[in-house]
Amino acid sequence: MPPNPPGTDRIIAEALMYIRGKRGADLVSIILVGSGARRSLTPHSDLNFITLVKGQDEGEEIVRVADRSIDIRYRSHKTVEQEMPHVSRLPPLLRKGRVLFDHEMIGAKLVEKAAQRFRQGPKPASMNERIRLKADCIHRLGKVQDMLHQPATAQYLLGVFLDHMLNAFFRLRGFWLTAPADLLRFAMTRDAAVGELFDRAMTAPTLAERLALGQELCHLIFKDIPNPARVD
Repeated sequence: MPPNPPGTDRIIAEALMYIRGKRGADLVSIILVGSGARRSLTPHSDLNFITLVKGQDEGEEIVRVADRSIDIRYRSHKTVEQEMPHVSRLPPLLRKGRVLFDHEMIGAKLVEKAAQRFRQGPKPASMNERIRLKADCIHRLGKVQDMLHQPATAQYLLGVFLDHMLNAFFRLRGFWLTAPADLLRFAMTRDAAVGELFDRAMTAPTLAERLALGQELCHLIFKDIPNPARVD
């Protein structure tokens, strides 16, 4: 496993001191997640901490230590444990977390539960969820078409649409979401045609080309899913 950039250990230690000083009374566990835990920090990566607490005083803050942004999320350890079986973002986030402070092994046990849940795979999407995903993406694509007279806005909405399409692809295929920077690369390894179409839609030089590729992508991913039922 490659080392983190020089000075990272000192930054982590100072972040721990800050968190313990702020939440010492109800602190249960501090878990480093994301690229810092995977030892894959880049010069501009944030350090991300999940701080488990005893009560319900949850929240999030961003502070700086040296040249790093520190993203700290405070979560009730009981709530996280209850959400683990059905909140899809938790198992991928916590399964490789590094427990840096722990009380009664609560954080370590949650990391192990996350790893076990991850190995089970996501729950299959129901047909209702599949139809909802299709309807949502078609709606977002329509918003892009509605704003073609304002190209900057249309470009922004098209980017949002493609993000939702990528998330829908993962959900429909039964894959856990990866780190945001790895989503497209992972999609390419699982379906080269879909991955290439995503790449072209994201990098095409004109709005018209990106929109046409987005429409093609929507048709390809949702081709076997029916439209919402008509009631009129």
